[in-house]
Amino acid sequence: MNQEHAARRLGKGAVPAPAAPLPAALAAYATGEPEPAYQLLAEREDGTVVRCGQLVAKAHAADSDPEELAVRMRIAADRALAGVLLPPLRPAAGLLRGRPVSLWPYGDPVDAERPEDAPWEAAAELLAALHRVPLAALPGPLPAMRGPAKLARALRRLARAGGPDRGPRPAAGSPPAPGGGRGGSGLGPQVVWDAARTLPGWARGEVPAPGGGVLCHGDLHLGQLVRGSAAGGGWRLIDVDDLGVGAPAWDLARPAAWYAAGVLGSSAWGRFLEAYRAAGGPAAGPAGRDPWPALDVAARALTVQTAALALAKAAENRRRLDDVERLMVESCARIATLPPDLEGPRPA
Repeated sequence: MNQEHAARRLGKGAVPAPAAPLPAALAAYATGEPEPAYQLLAEREDGTVVRCGQLVAKAHAADSDPEELAVRMRIAADRALAGVLLPPLRPAAGLLRGRPVSLWPYGDPVDAERPEDAPWEAAAELLAALHRVPLAALPGPLPAMRGPAKLARALRRLARAGGPDRGPRPAAGSPPAPGGGRGGSGLGPQVVWDAARTLPGWARGEVPAPGGGVLCHGDLHLGQLVRGSAAGGGWRLIDVDDLGVGAPAWDLARPAAWYAAGVLGSSAWGRFLEAYRAAGGPAAGPAGRDPWPALDVAARALTVQTAALALAKAAENRRRLDDVERLMVESCARIATLPPDLEGPRPA
């Protein structure tokens, strides 16, 4: 399907000039105007997102599986997920420059300048509701949750940025590693690879995950929540690229990893965990039980992913790690001392 045909399918008439940068072309494609005003919300290798008034358009990664994305969008539009996922404006994706494009209503994001107001309870309740949706009620065939694939992507990016697995750690006094860390200090790329080796292969995306599971978001963080008129005034989850069936612990793994690394305070973590359990979430066991046996593998995996991306970005931008990034790499240094978990208990 060519670009003009895709635009007509979405009910739009304007087709951007072929030479236009992707964000401008995406805005023109979405609005039907030749040169609309737009705000660039994100431009990464896995997606470009622009806002045009109350409309948000996303060009998904060029290597997106079109059939799996189609199912994910139908799930987001399904009545079973009303009140949990923000529904798309169209239940199917169009095509622009060989990339799938989806259209969404705009919602107000979490205010990054007010961390004390972060909606941890709302995020936990939405996750619990997502994890409780009966799979048989959803359109299929249901794809696998892509959380482990995100870890594999992060490790590939680290390798491309100059942080490949180099074998034994360099001696103290060696040149700084990407991101400003020295191999001997435990803050270079090697500790990330060593930490990755402690994970079972399925958690690294190298082999299929064990069967079973629930509907998972796959990439949960506070940037995936919006609210406003488009969301009926409440918080909703966005970004369905990694949505699918998998271990629900993966959706709790990022806040768990942040808590373990000292990035997230015990109060916020406790509120999140308590709200998830109170809402019937299945990933962490009942109140009063230690959640870590169920969350450990996924939390370690998200720690490795976060640290790999931190070192890759630092290397790409020729800068040192910031304080939060440093904490995550230090967590990898601790994880790297654990014995390899070749099979690993599957998180709940």
